[in-house]
Amino acid sequence: MAAYVAAVDKFSKAATAFMQHVELLNQARAAYQQAIAASAELRSILNTGDETLRGFMNQLEQAVNEEANRQVSEKKKPEPAKIEPIKASGDSTFL
Repeated sequence: MAAYVAAVDKFSKAATAFMQHVELLNQARAAYQQAIAASAELRSILNTGDETLRGFMNQLEQAVNEEANRQVSEKKKPEPAKIEPIKASGDSTFL
């Protein structure tokens, strides 16, 4: 009988201590859900911001490339060199 009384006493104390902390477990679960929801919202905002930044960067790169191409096409193209055949004077035999 003493073993039974000791086991019931131990169970009662452990169960009482656990029950005092069940509310903390519920609070921790609720806080976790809030953190996950906030994280998802923040991730969405950051992804949208990243997409906007990539779009702006693409526009900037296109503008720079167009300007570089315009400058190249506006440069005066060199005229081809005029080469005149060399006229040999005198004998044109080879040795």
